[in-house]
Amino acid sequence: MSMDRLSQLFRDHPGQYLSGERLSEELNVSRTAIWKTIKKLEGAGYEFEASTRLGYKLIFQPDRLDADTIVKTLDTRSFGKNLLVEGEVTSTQDLARNAAEQGEAEGYLVIAEQQKNGRGRMGRGWVSPYGKGIWMSMVLRPPVPIHCAPQLTLLTAVALCRSLRRVTELNVGIKWPNDLLIDGRKISGILLESAAEDERLKHIVAGIGISVNLAANDYPEEVLEKAVSLRIAAGQPFDRTELIAAFLKEWEELYELFLKQGFRPIAELWESLAVSLGQKVLLTTPQGEVSGVPESLHDSGAIRVRREDGTLVTLFSAEMGEPLTK
Repeated sequence: MSMDRLSQLFRDHPGQYLSGERLSEELNVSRTAIWKTIKKLEGAGYEFEASTRLGYKLIFQPDRLDADTIVKTLDTRSFGKNLLVEGEVTSTQDLARNAAEQGEAEGYLVIAEQQKNGRGRMGRGWVSPYGKGIWMSMVLRPPVPIHCAPQLTLLTAVALCRSLRRVTELNVGIKWPNDLLIDGRKISGILLESAAEDERLKHIVAGIGISVNLAANDYPEEVLEKAVSLRIAAGQPFDRTELIAAFLKEWEELYELFLKQGFRPIAELWESLAVSLGQKVLLTTPQGEVSGVPESLHDSGAIRVRREDGTLVTLFSAEMGEPLTK
């Protein structure tokens, strides 16, 4: 029995419970086949409420990502205009990197419904179930020196933060360098990987993961304490195509601003959205721990931190902890 037939039956009866007996009679299959197909639908992002007495009720169905629909929705010059939409992949980052190495132009985009090996900063895994998030990687070819790569990471965070705030009306903020948070819980991951030649950036592969329509039970219990989805935060699902189009438009506009005017305008936008400035935190660096209050961005994209003894230190690589209680 196909998943389409069963899902259509639920769509024809919105908000209603359908018993296993009724489903098996209407579709002329066994109740075991119904149960197995429901499990397959759940693996594809559908959510059901099960009742021993009443049967099953569809409570959430994922929207579908379609390349033609996304392209028609875009309001960009090059970002995302050439794209690949896949079902299940190991990592969009790997696919986009291979495309970049084979000469794909700037703006080439890979989107997947699910990643089996999504990763974030410092090699951490990323929860990316089927049909519920935005898991994407894009090729950039900025004509700038390699030392500007961290600035582009911050630029990407600003673009994503601004677009999500606009579409969802949620109070999204940035924790240095590029974590997007809602009430202290992470909603997205950003990973930029660069290839250089003669001190110039050859290409950058920018990976973005956005937890859009995940439910609480999509997260491991220990992760849910620190992570959240847009759907959980807002109490409603969001159209992923709309979010992708809004983000790419904002990203392209800020990228062009960066190429024309440099990093300072981006830094000012980042500081206006930051939730990690002005609060005492503990930062873990390769050289050890630093306790202090982040004050501003350095022109390189590093963070300036005022230590307890009054000295100002600039940190280029660090893991920022939660605000410390006074």
